[in-house]
Amino acid sequence: MWKDKLQEIIQEKKIYGEKVNIGATEEEIGMFFKEVKAELNVDLPNDYANILELVNGLEFNGFILYGIDQILLSKQPNQSINGLIEYNKIWYENEWQKKYIFIGESSISWYAYDFAECKYAELDNPSGRENEVFSSLEDMVEKILSDALA
Repeated sequence: MWKDKLQEIIQEKKIYGEKVNIGATEEEIGMFFKEVKAELNVDLPNDYANILELVNGLEFNGFILYGIDQILLSKQPNQSINGLIEYNKIWYENEWQKKYIFIGESSISWYAYDFAECKYAELDNPSGRENEVFSSLEDMVEKILSDALA
């Protein structure tokens, strides 16, 4: 389960005196979802809120899980956040990528939700070829965290 993998990362970071970001508040998540709609003209999948409630963005061993852009937060996070809005604006410079909402990345992959197909996928970076499809966001996040721990 992805929450167990998150706990492993929390414990590993603790060894080095580092902390992961705490989860976002319900108010921050609600404001963020509205801002994503305004800025990117997309509706985030509701299950993304479940991830944000426990960890608002994460960077570990070259794997990044996007979070709420720092400008929208009421307090400073424990570690820098790669904001979902900011990074999706970058990826949306390529027209074909607008069919996705990018949720994370690594040096060789993007992790995204495909709106047209209603599926989560790991995409090759930079070709965009689908490497793996996941049945849920939680399964995709578990893969991200497992690979980060490997």
